[in-house]
Amino acid sequence: MRQAWRAKEQRAFAPGYIRIGWHDDALLVFAELNDVDILTRATTLNQRLWELGDSFEIFLRPIEQSSYLEFQVAPNNHQLQLRYPNPVAVEEARKADDFKPYLIFHEGFYSATWVRPAEFKWFAFAKIPKDLVYEKPVLLEGKEWLFSFSRYDYTSTRRKPIVSSTSPHSVPEFHCQEEWGKMRFTSNSQ
Repeated sequence: MRQAWRAKEQRAFAPGYIRIGWHDDALLVFAELNDVDILTRATTLNQRLWELGDSFEIFLRPIEQSSYLEFQVAPNNHQLQLRYPNPVAVEEARKADDFKPYLIFHEGFYSATWVRPAEFKWFAFAKIPKDLVYEKPVLLEGKEWLFSFSRYDYTSTRRKPIVSSTSPHSVPEFHCQEEWGKMRFTSNSQ
């Protein structure tokens, strides 16, 4: 993870490393997040995790559809799950300060977290089924998705978080899909 919009990373920037793969029609994501002060006030599903403390974000959009997903995981494994019908929807939600129309209320994806304060790290794992991402049934082999992974890193002594992303954003606007990466689902036999 990085702060591509800055000439030099902020002094308190802590690196994060993301690994991805796929198995049985699900995307697998593993994040290792360095963190000197691991914290969250999250207590339940679908809270605004980015406002409540540390948060790891996953953005996904299949190339052939306009809707995309934003998933967040807090260090205590609480989740936020959002599906936007298009990029304009997030702007409308911000203006209205209302993300409820885009929430996914059922258990959408599996996640697990491991917090290691003595090592100044926490880890997040997510297993995201393709049927949650796609609007209609498809085979995953050969499909392409846009993706981005981002982070809000809070400390108890700092009011604002340090943010970072895997995408080369020119400003810290994580929903800017033109700057997301592209992945292709291929099997090892190819």
